[in-house]
Amino acid sequence: MAKTDPILETNAEAIRLAKTLLRTARFGALATLDPADGAPQVTRVAVATGMDGAPLILVSALSAHTRALEADPRCSLLVGEPGKGDPLAHPRLTLKARADKLARDTDEHAHAKRRYLNRHPKARLYADFADFAFHRLSPEGAALNGGFARAYRLDRADVVTTSPANEALVEMEQGALDHMNADHADAVKNYAVALAGGTPGKWSLTGIDADGIDLARGDEVRRVFFDAPLEEAAQMRPVLVAMAKRARGA
Repeated sequence: MAKTDPILETNAEAIRLAKTLLRTARFGALATLDPADGAPQVTRVAVATGMDGAPLILVSALSAHTRALEADPRCSLLVGEPGKGDPLAHPRLTLKARADKLARDTDEHAHAKRRYLNRHPKARLYADFADFAFHRLSPEGAALNGGFARAYRLDRADVVTTSPANEALVEMEQGALDHMNADHADAVKNYAVALAGGTPGKWSLTGIDADGIDLARGDEVRRVFFDAPLEEAAQMRPVLVAMAKRARGA
């Protein structure tokens, strides 16, 4: 009797769920290989994402997982919070990746620091300490469990956002975030509440990428996808305006 393959064919819904889990993760379980004996070891890390969706972590040189990544950059990151009820009924994503330490005084480091601190503002207390460093976890593939009987294998292209708008968005993003949060707080709140089912309250826009926007209210995080990915950065403003009108109407 032939065995039934439990892995489903990857579709647009699975890709969106995987990207949502990555973009909304505040923390994850990072697995590395102990350089002393090669055994796997797991620790919890705070997580943000770069413009393309690759996870970003900030770790101390004194930690065991930093030493492990220096010896072997291969790693795995599990994201997805269990929520109420059976924890195995909630979606989670396991990402296979290689960790790249970002050198200070580079554009890559500045981008990672800015996006990470937008997600974790309290990390400003130690982000510039000499023994702390940002690492980018470059995805190589992923396994998505969307709940019982919903298993998928994903390629790098399924979880990383490649857009011709990415480079320009890196330059424009912070100005847009500051403007929206300072001058259009009602629109930001409506994005979160009306379009993403967030709890009413004071929300902040923490990220804008080619696929959508990230919002936070304390520990609560929400993701809103654009109707279509941005092909150029100039589309950002009219898309945000149209979303604000739709959210206000909702």
